[in-house]
Amino acid sequence: MKFLHTADWQMGRKAESLGNKAAERVRQARLDAAKRVIQVAQKNDAEMILFAGDMFEDNAVDRSLVRQTGEILKSFERPVFLIPGNHDPLVPGSVWGHSVWKENKNLHVIQTAKAIERENCILFPCPIQEKHSTKNPMAWMDDRQESAKICIGLAHGNVKNIPEAKDFLIPVDAPSRYGLDYVALGHWHSYQTYADKRMAYCGAHETTKFGEPDSGNVVLVEIAKRGASPILQSIPTGNLDWQTWEETIHQPGELESLTKKLDAVSKPSSTLLRIQLEGILFPEDQDHLNTIKEKLEAREFLYGSLNADERTPSPAGHEWNEWIKSLPPVFQSAAKKLQEQAAQDPDVQERSKAKQALLLLFELHKKTSP
Repeated sequence: MKFLHTADWQMGRKAESLGNKAAERVRQARLDAAKRVIQVAQKNDAEMILFAGDMFEDNAVDRSLVRQTGEILKSFERPVFLIPGNHDPLVPGSVWGHSVWKENKNLHVIQTAKAIERENCILFPCPIQEKHSTKNPMAWMDDRQESAKICIGLAHGNVKNIPEAKDFLIPVDAPSRYGLDYVALGHWHSYQTYADKRMAYCGAHETTKFGEPDSGNVVLVEIAKRGASPILQSIPTGNLDWQTWEETIHQPGELESLTKKLDAVSKPSSTLLRIQLEGILFPEDQDHLNTIKEKLEAREFLYGSLNADERTPSPAGHEWNEWIKSLPPVFQSAAKKLQEQAAQDPDVQERSKAKQALLLLFELHKKTSP
């Protein structure tokens, strides 16, 4: 048998930190990616879609979005089995009470932890009914399944060996413990497999935020027969490219290469770029910093940010010392104090303020010097 495993669409995600324009694009991208999920399922002749929780950002999303999402899933025409996740748990007044789920016979919102027997497999769903819990959502399967049919688990939570795992703890040996051929997981947004690929996070269908590697996918699963090893194929469905560049500057002029790297980004309109600069702050690099800021705007990145607050004007820096010597005597002591504070103050915020003040003094001096 062959089916599609997806999860964590989180429709209605606000993404407010990106600004209104980019946030709206991000929300629309999640809808567009949902349509590509259906296309992948149809193209690969999947027998069903298994959705492992967190269809929506929360239970307060606009109900028109719930209908829009349901209509996208309806277009698959074959069965779609969905469980609520921790973002949209099955509680009174939840998104799962919307009429769109009852209007379409191929959509099955699973509300109870109970085996569902189909012609060629048995599903073992684990719907989430609360936002936080340390319980194992698969614990209701207390006996190993001995059916001759392919057995598939559908769960949302944290595999226990994940360091950050706190809620909804799922045993790393769940497939063997419960006698399952495959466990379709949701909750983490990156593709990750366990137990010889008998259990996997498919990853979000569209990357959700910075720092989500191997995201923007669905997983096509093929299982030949009961006991056979699943064949997994991670298929891209996302369109947005979330990039974080962390650069440490050691020598003057190194920032120039960063401007060339910006020019090489192939699709800036679908790229969200966060640049973090660390290392030594050289006075002659200020022009390159301004160029980088201009390029982020001129190339029309979907989102671009530049953080250079962690660059430190070294007290022993030759270039800074030469510049300070060129200042009128009345400014020299102030510049030296700012330089030392920017490098040595134990308070992070005070160091940042000193850096910014030193840069401002440098810029003003450049503009007023003959």
